[in-house]
Amino acid sequence: MTDTSKDRPDTSLGRRTVLLATGATAAALAVGAAAPGTETPAGRAATAPVAAAAVCTLTKEMTEGPYYLDGQYVRSDIREDKTGIPLKLTLTVVDDDTCAPLNNALVEIWHCDALGEYSGFVGNNGHDEPDNGTFLRGGVLTDARGVAAITTVYPGWYRGRCVHIHIKVHTDVTLTPDGSFTGGEELHTGQLFFAEAITTRVAALPAYKVNTVPRTTLAQDSIYDEGGAASGLLTLTPLGSTTSAGYAGALTLGVEQG
Repeated sequence: MTDTSKDRPDTSLGRRTVLLATGATAAALAVGAAAPGTETPAGRAATAPVAAAAVCTLTKEMTEGPYYLDGQYVRSDIREDKTGIPLKLTLTVVDDDTCAPLNNALVEIWHCDALGEYSGFVGNNGHDEPDNGTFLRGGVLTDARGVAAITTVYPGWYRGRCVHIHIKVHTDVTLTPDGSFTGGEELHTGQLFFAEAITTRVAALPAYKVNTVPRTTLAQDSIYDEGGAASGLLTLTPLGSTTSAGYAGALTLGVEQG
């Protein structure tokens, strides 16, 4: 099932977010280091941005889509019993004006499983499986460096959309006794994307081949605008020597506060 009109870009959004490329990062790119959306060698993590001398590139927010559910768990591992290769995300949140890291901001993600099904909406991509309303949903609070580390699986796909992850950034949330969160201010709504060459390899693995729905590529997608990291394209690093070992994904988001 394709996303509805709710999953089209909203050009009226007033908030802005920026992706930060530091002077050091820009210099590294100039000498051939991996740019966002490319694959870096196994065992070498993406260079973390440095606040000093940051160059802020404006990037737009993206629609939350029709599959968002309130009140999800605050947890660092959202996989539950879902099959798929590991994806270890390192998402850094900074203030777009000062480039200072945002501590204690809640970074929330949600995405479909290998079959293209979202928890709470199972069946929309034509597959029958248990639905507890929580798998592949959740978030964590950033640390003093503005970093949120979340473990999940590489997403599958559903009809009409490329492989992607939805993301929100909240501040001043209240943690509840049941392990979820309420309240706060929503600073950013966006999506994370994956390099097509890597997704092609992942799609050939057994856990993903069972999803027979035609896969939409980045170039065919109605949301992704070929903007690279400024539009949410992750820098991916292999976790091992084979595709099945999974990937680490990194991105730095700058958000406008207040």
